Amino acid sequence: MSAEDAKESLATTLWNALALDGSFYENAQNTPKTHRIAITIVILAALSHMLGSAVILLINLAPLPILVLALLIDALSVVGGYYFWTLTIDKIGQWLKSTPVSYKDLLIPIGYAYAPQVLNFLTVIPLLGSSIVLVLALWSLLAVIVAVRQGVDISTPTAAFICLVGWPLVQIAIGFVQSFEQWLVQRVY
Repeated sequence: MSAEDAKESLATTLWNALALDGSFYENAQNTPKTHRIAITIVILAALSHMLGSAVILLINLAPLPILVLALLIDALSVVGGYYFWTLTIDKIGQWLKSTPVSYKDLLIPIGYAYAPQVLNFLTVIPLLGSSIVLVLALWSLLAVIVAVRQGVDISTPTAAFICLVGWPLVQIAIGFVQSFEQWLVQRVY
């Protein structure tokens, strides 16, 4: 596959994921190519989150060591949140005996469902940042519900319940990381 085909494939995947296209999630096969695209989306989401945080930290005149540490923690929180949320979905699904797929099989559709987080850099828009964070978080939640519903072939209420268990924990963890970054910057001054 050429670099241009890979870009087109990623762009098409992002569009279908952002559109909450159920058939797209249902047909997400577990192949090396789809796994790479899913991980790429999660990494782009982490980079987008880092970019938004970097702008805010630079505005607050964060020293370089604090800036680097905060951005590293920021990126790791997004990637860690992805793996943690997938794990909670897998474990709750197993407990309810509703998800016959493995943790590994869930990584691809949930990775695709992180597509709204690629727009996280928009949170730097003055006066709209908090609203954008909320919209992107809810959009991601809906995308994960669709991904789990279609990918595992379960009902929407069951998929919503399974996904809603881990979602608040991920949101709290990301909020904690952002508060920690602010504390680091204020601690220096």
